[in-house]
Amino acid sequence: MLSLSAGELAAMGTAILWTFSTLAWTSAGKYVGALAVSFVRLAITCVFLAAYGRVVRGLWLPSDASPATWWILGLSGFAGFFVGDLLLFKALLVIGPRLSLLMQSLTPPMVAVVYWLAFGEGLGLRQWMAMALTLAGVAWVVMERPDGDATPHSLRVRQRGISLAILAAAAQGIGYVLSKEGMGDYDAVAATFIRVLGAMAGYVVLITLLRRWPAMTAAARHGRAMSIMVLGSLVGPFLGVALSMIALRRCHAGVAATIFSTIPVLILPLVILLYREKVSVRAALGAILSVLGVALLVF
Repeated sequence: MLSLSAGELAAMGTAILWTFSTLAWTSAGKYVGALAVSFVRLAITCVFLAAYGRVVRGLWLPSDASPATWWILGLSGFAGFFVGDLLLFKALLVIGPRLSLLMQSLTPPMVAVVYWLAFGEGLGLRQWMAMALTLAGVAWVVMERPDGDATPHSLRVRQRGISLAILAAAAQGIGYVLSKEGMGDYDAVAATFIRVLGAMAGYVVLITLLRRWPAMTAAARHGRAMSIMVLGSLVGPFLGVALSMIALRRCHAGVAATIFSTIPVLILPLVILLYREKVSVRAALGAILSVLGVALLVF
């Protein structure tokens, strides 16, 4: 009988929470845009994390972390929460949650490749075959032409969204590797706070350069969007990311990323119910095939 470790259980919980938060970002983004959702949801998450730190650890900020921990986890948050999530949110608005998240099944192979390049952990034939299976599942869905998507404009939009989602997967893969290396034995929730702050620094610079602060203020005043983002921040960047840090600590980063990649399968019934999206047999089988591939990568 299969026995799941605490890390694997945490990863499963992460996948479920991130599935719901992704739908929340998609809904909120239709009201206020991807950049506003990306920034405001992290600002809300900071409130949750600061409150947790004060109640549980007696510290509003993770001031007890070493400089090395701040540096590595800050870079992890910049790569994953800033670069990766911003690209993913843009992809969500272009091609929707199902196809965007399917591209995230590329993250575990990317994590394995980064580990190989950075730490010299070689990959065997079985792992390379698993990567090929994952890519085959993704390509099978990507090459499907949706109903009504016959115009050149639609094809260009689809290609743009897929490119954004793939780049997001690469950035998030780098974030996973840095998170595992930087966290060590440090508190998982406090480590999450450092990652969020690293991402916030990136957003502050970007929003300032783009002169988008009025748009951020308008987003914060949008009642419906804020309600959705508060709920999404609670289940995603706060609870979900904290669980993901526990998962990365308790098991191999590739194993955790593999379980995270089950989101495309989890989201299929939700997009059918909430968005009335028609999911073809090919799309469903492609999603399952990609998840089987990343499972073979590490199990």
